[in-house]
Amino acid sequence: MTIHGIEFRSVTKRYGDAKAPLVVKGISFAVPKGTLTTILGPSGCGKTTTLRMIAGLDAPSGGQILIDGQDVTTLGPAERNVSMVFQSYALFPHMNVGENVAYGLTVSGVPKAQAARRAAATMETVGLTGFEPRLPSELSGGQQQRVAVARALVLEPSVMLFDEPLSNLDARLRRSMREEIRMLQQRLQLTVAYVTHDQSEALAVSDQIIVMDQGVIAQTGTPQDLYERPGSEFVAGFMGEAMLFAGRAAADGSVMLGPLTLRPRHAVSSGEVKVAVRPEAWAVRAPGEAALPATLAKHAYLGSVYELTFETVLGSIFVVSPDVSRRWSVGETASLDLGGHGVSVVPV
Repeated sequence: MTIHGIEFRSVTKRYGDAKAPLVVKGISFAVPKGTLTTILGPSGCGKTTTLRMIAGLDAPSGGQILIDGQDVTTLGPAERNVSMVFQSYALFPHMNVGENVAYGLTVSGVPKAQAARRAAATMETVGLTGFEPRLPSELSGGQQQRVAVARALVLEPSVMLFDEPLSNLDARLRRSMREEIRMLQQRLQLTVAYVTHDQSEALAVSDQIIVMDQGVIAQTGTPQDLYERPGSEFVAGFMGEAMLFAGRAAADGSVMLGPLTLRPRHAVSSGEVKVAVRPEAWAVRAPGEAALPATLAKHAYLGSVYELTFETVLGSIFVVSPDVSRRWSVGETASLDLGGHGVSVVPV
């Protein structure tokens, strides 16, 4: 039998007595050892509760949790070889960086000199050498994030947990920190469960994504699977800025979307369907060149792309166009066509 880093078997969670509603409704999944799985979903879907149950901070109401093949369902946080990086970083303001990183070792009885050596080695891993004497208040957000990661890493856990770790950082720093977390995870072969509500973050760092909705798992798969082959309207709408349109699948496998005919990459049963179209999937053509006439209602220049909103017989359509050399004016007419990438058909 394969031993996974983390395994959930029909896990449920409710807060309060037996009449209280379930927050997590019998979910099962596995995080393979040495991989990064992101638990993704909107606020209130149960993702943070799931992470807290892995950590042992919340006890499940039912089901079984295994870490490295060991049943840890009834064990507390100190009895699991798990470290967690919180959204707020939770650094001790009165301790310097070196003391913060070594804290978990010193409270578990590791001699001070040995703890300091291990802390220094871990800080080198995350690029913080020389920062030992500084206080958290003297660090930038990105540096504080690294200290929080080092403090979790120094304990050499079998599982590392991240709870919205980048939400306090600005956009550029978020991108560089997610790359660092991913590189660190791959280099050290860490087993990581990572919670976020940010789809692009999930796509960038994950081996596997678990999409949760109202306490259940909506879909599990690789980033590419979920983006290109969403299994439901919810997943299609949540993974990126897809717009959903009513369509009809014909017996020959083609799909009619208003005046457009699509050839989906995956077979669909004939009948009513929903077509999820991402903004980058639309191609803007000259009037009459494509089947869907469009009139420009709004435009915004973002440097690397244009964001365009067109009025069509299908309603308002949001388009991201890489053609920044063109100048647009409201009321201009064009026609829209669809490429293969960024279009998926889901059953109703």
